[in-house]
Amino acid sequence: MIARLRGVAAGRAGPALILDVNGVGYLVHATPSVHRLGGGEVTVEVHTIVREDALQLYGFASGEEREFFELLLGVNGVGPKVALAIVSGSTPAELRRAIVRDDVKRFQAIPGVGLKTAQRVVLELKEKLTADPGGGEDGAGLTARDALVELGWTLVDAERALADVDPGLAVEEQVRQALRQAA
Repeated sequence: MIARLRGVAAGRAGPALILDVNGVGYLVHATPSVHRLGGGEVTVEVHTIVREDALQLYGFASGEEREFFELLLGVNGVGPKVALAIVSGSTPAELRRAIVRDDVKRFQAIPGVGLKTAQRVVLELKEKLTADPGGGEDGAGLTARDALVELGWTLVDAERALADVDPGLAVEEQVRQALRQAA
């Protein structure tokens, strides 16, 4: 499987990027964040889908975007085009917040996502994000969540409280703000 490509952005074919890697032009269906990487040499995280009649590459600016795309592919009724549209509209952190808050309307606003698909995305990914201890936004977010759980909070309540807290803060400050909001 192709997991990463580094090459020169040689052009666009609609929403897809043509990435020239040592003289070979790869057509990569990419998020807008990849297009913003600019000209010159770029590194694109890739998810490869191999079918009987096609080899499709989906490109992302970060591994976190690719991981969220792969989570979305595990949701019943979500294919690569819809998953790419969802990841293209928001950062993975914003999508996690929407899932924790049960914000079905956020997903419904995305072209190609109806009410039932939006509900499935929220329901199934909420279960996966809370069941997966590595599902935090980053190491600091995971540690703050664990601290709240150690204080007796449920995992879901800790996720909800941290959804409103700036993940860029120090872990201690994240916990303080979550506790203040709960008080």
